[in-house]
Amino acid sequence: MQQSGNEMVGFGDDLVASGIETRLVDTAAVFELQQSGNGEEGLPPARTKDGSLDRNGKPAVRGRTGGWKSGLVLLVSQGLVTIAFYVLEASIVLFTKYVMRQTNAEAESTFSLWMGTVCLCSLVGGFLSDYIGRYLISIYAQVFLTVGFGLLSASAHALLKSHGCGVIGKLCDPHAPLEVSMFYMSIYLIALGNGACESVLATFAADQFDEEDPAEKQSKTSFGWYFVIASNIGRFISVALLVYTESTGNWLPILWISTGCVITALVFLLSLTRRYRHFKPSGSPISRIAQVIVASWRNRNLQVPSRGEGLLDGTRRKTDDLKFLDKAAINIPITQVEEVKCILRLLPVWLCTIWSSVVFLQTPSLFTEQGAAMDRSILHFQVPPAGMITFDIISTSTLIVFYDKLIVPLHIKLTKTQSKTLAELQRIGTGFVIAVVTMLFAGLVEQQRLKYSDGSTKEMSSLHILWQIPQYILMGASKAMVCVAEKEFFAAQTPDGLKSLEMILSFCCSALGGYMCHTILWVVNKITASNGKAGWVPPNLNDGHANRFFFLLAALTMLNLGLFVMFAYRYISISTQMRDGIEEMEDVAP
Repeated sequence: MQQSGNEMVGFGDDLVASGIETRLVDTAAVFELQQSGNGEEGLPPARTKDGSLDRNGKPAVRGRTGGWKSGLVLLVSQGLVTIAFYVLEASIVLFTKYVMRQTNAEAESTFSLWMGTVCLCSLVGGFLSDYIGRYLISIYAQVFLTVGFGLLSASAHALLKSHGCGVIGKLCDPHAPLEVSMFYMSIYLIALGNGACESVLATFAADQFDEEDPAEKQSKTSFGWYFVIASNIGRFISVALLVYTESTGNWLPILWISTGCVITALVFLLSLTRRYRHFKPSGSPISRIAQVIVASWRNRNLQVPSRGEGLLDGTRRKTDDLKFLDKAAINIPITQVEEVKCILRLLPVWLCTIWSSVVFLQTPSLFTEQGAAMDRSILHFQVPPAGMITFDIISTSTLIVFYDKLIVPLHIKLTKTQSKTLAELQRIGTGFVIAVVTMLFAGLVEQQRLKYSDGSTKEMSSLHILWQIPQYILMGASKAMVCVAEKEFFAAQTPDGLKSLEMILSFCCSALGGYMCHTILWVVNKITASNGKAGWVPPNLNDGHANRFFFLLAALTMLNLGLFVMFAYRYISISTQMRDGIEEMEDVAP
């Protein structure tokens, strides 16, 4: 689920501008209009105005390239990839625990490291697409996905050789080193493929609509919502498949279904190769930042004029903070220097948002392990622990869709202001507060689960799994507040010349959160499992104190919230800098 904050890469600015209330256009009518070209005989075909190219490197013709036909094919491809990947994401903790014979802490660490790598690969995919193009990266990524799922499905035959193993409560037999190596190779190929695909495919789909054409620009906004809907539909289908898998322990059918989904997704991606629109790779923004840092170092012994005389002119005025970078403006445009300053001002706030990924990763990991150790029976049906994430998805989607109707009126009533919405930083802070409450509630549920444990060697409690519903709903609300606002904040505060850094910051946040979660869990277990004690998150949760781990996460989230409030209060937005620059120019005007 951690993905959801990233899936709208390429659509963020349009969705922010249009608002939640944007009405979806009549796609059939728009498609018919786009296919008609300019509609006049004898005239050359209408070409796109945004500089997009066809597969031959020539200016794209509107009626023959891109548009809804290309967009819908990419939409189907994304939906199929989501089904396959989310099946693995939501079930990998239980798979590693019962099939790979890992302890609770080992299974959660495996998941955290794997999700961190997924996000890191998203960063690498986005970086490479700036040099070799989004279409090629999308193809390479889906090829890696196909190979990864095929290898995982094939290796699962050996991993599940013990009849009836892999179901909750029944471990499989120990595996040979080669079988374990095949498993890890397959899931990290999947991480490489999905990570690169996630960061590029959505942006490539957005490229199929001409920003300079009013009809296509409106279609692009509508398509952004369809893209999110396709991802959510994929998740719900995955949950339905997980109900069957976790109830019966039949892992092989669901793995081969996932393999079939990624193969079909690749076929769809390749089917309209001749029709796609492309943009010429423009290089990475990292080079622009590096130029400023290198230039400031080389000019460290030079003096910068107090009024800025002798600095290369640009479209932005020189600001008074981070003065060590001003020396770069002696031979680099001051606009480029100020862009780097904007990014550096973002870093303290960005560092605080990394913690949100640590909290959100508890949903498919420790929450799932907690649910597996509870009473899951409803009549003759066993609730799958990973299926509880449905409440997370519903909560997130509902809050995003009804934000203007629920949160904004409540904000106006409580603050007695007429502000139309909460600012991005206020929403992120609110999300952190909800995250604190979520961890506290999860800790209280775990306390009750331990209280009603049966005391046997089995990892079970008579407390019903439905007690987890509030913590999943709260987690979904926290994600809706943090992830959307975080994306909007980075989109608004990233300078125009470094816009692709918005994606880099987002994926770095998720990757570092995964690795941080693994480190925290390792340190906690190392400390608490000393002197013969079981530790807070032991192989059998009934022997440990996972509630204390939840309370620790709540305390660390409160500490992170305090730092965030401090940095947010001191943060100077781009709009404020521009306003101050105008006032200063008015003061010195003759």
